[in-house]
Amino acid sequence: MLSSLARAYPVLGLCGGYALVMFFNPVRRALADGFRCVGRYKRIWITFALLGFGYFVFQFVTFTPIRNWSDLDLNQIASLPHWYWPRFAEIWRETPLPALEGVAGIFDNATTTYPLSVVAAVFMLINWRGLHSALIRALRKRYGFWGYLVYLILLLSALASLLKPIVFWRLPEWSGLVPAADLLRSSATVDATAFIFEYLLGVYFQVYLITVCLAWIKGVSFEEGELFRFAMRRFTYVLEWAGIVVAVSTLIVRLPLVLAYFTNIPGVLDYLPIARVLMSGLIIAFCSVQISLALHNETLIEAMRAHGQFVRQNAGRLAWFLIICGLHFFAIMICDAVMRSAIADRLGALFLWKFSFAFLRGMVTGWLLASWVCLFRQCENRRINQEKWIQY
Repeated sequence: MLSSLARAYPVLGLCGGYALVMFFNPVRRALADGFRCVGRYKRIWITFALLGFGYFVFQFVTFTPIRNWSDLDLNQIASLPHWYWPRFAEIWRETPLPALEGVAGIFDNATTTYPLSVVAAVFMLINWRGLHSALIRALRKRYGFWGYLVYLILLLSALASLLKPIVFWRLPEWSGLVPAADLLRSSATVDATAFIFEYLLGVYFQVYLITVCLAWIKGVSFEEGELFRFAMRRFTYVLEWAGIVVAVSTLIVRLPLVLAYFTNIPGVLDYLPIARVLMSGLIIAFCSVQISLALHNETLIEAMRAHGQFVRQNAGRLAWFLIICGLHFFAIMICDAVMRSAIADRLGALFLWKFSFAFLRGMVTGWLLASWVCLFRQCENRRINQEKWIQY
């Protein structure tokens, strides 16, 4: 009994420390408001959960060797007491980078959109709810002639997103008709082009969810189609910053991987973690630019200037918010690493865990995004300590 209590002490200490941090930090009001916001508009966390689950299913079907249906037997969970549970020292090294990218996603694009981006590309091309027309009008009014160039890039990347699953599906059969090197180069080029649409689609979803949070803060009602089109108009303002992120990401992450198919680049994959850290650092360093562009009619330069002022005036609150985001993403990534290591080759248990993890991460991401919108508005209005609790 004493040994059981001794093992419980670290858990009790973690829970107590977590409670102290959550109840006695200067951004607790924004965190509480964000929790009530996702309770009112569940689409905020469900959007992230569905996108994350879609990507997991794609990876599971594509890369998991399923020999027969017995591999997916959920009775594998019955052997839970006999699983090997790794120690923290064995798995913690694989969690800081995903946790850092999770924090950065709150201020940019919180989840991958593939393969559901294929469906979104079809919806865009058929002008679902007038979004295609709204995009063209907004780009023309916002950028004039250059708006058509931006639209052309979006259109080509959307077509590449449609081609992407076809290319990878038919890749084994085409290998006998086309030289392998040429086939790999073409598929890598399609993938890099489709990334533009996939990323910008994630940014649009983020802008849409930011507007949903703003509607909750202001206590206004909205018609769904109108909100989609309003978010599309706000998205064209965010495009300026998103374009910089795409350009930098392409330069330091995507381009070296594509060039590796055309020429020999030694150790190209060894630099990938460094590039991911740099991208996450860039996004966090300019964390309020996206939301500022989404909520205000301003240029990128004005948003940069406003970001500098925001950081100077609210450095303490922003630091606390980043710490809390980091704690939550690090915790769920640790859980994921522990469970994957313990599950090993039990595919049924792995599928069930990944399903649960997609919704767990979706809830955490949705809550933190809503909290970020609430915190930004509170800091912006200079009433972080005076604002009354939102009752609706």
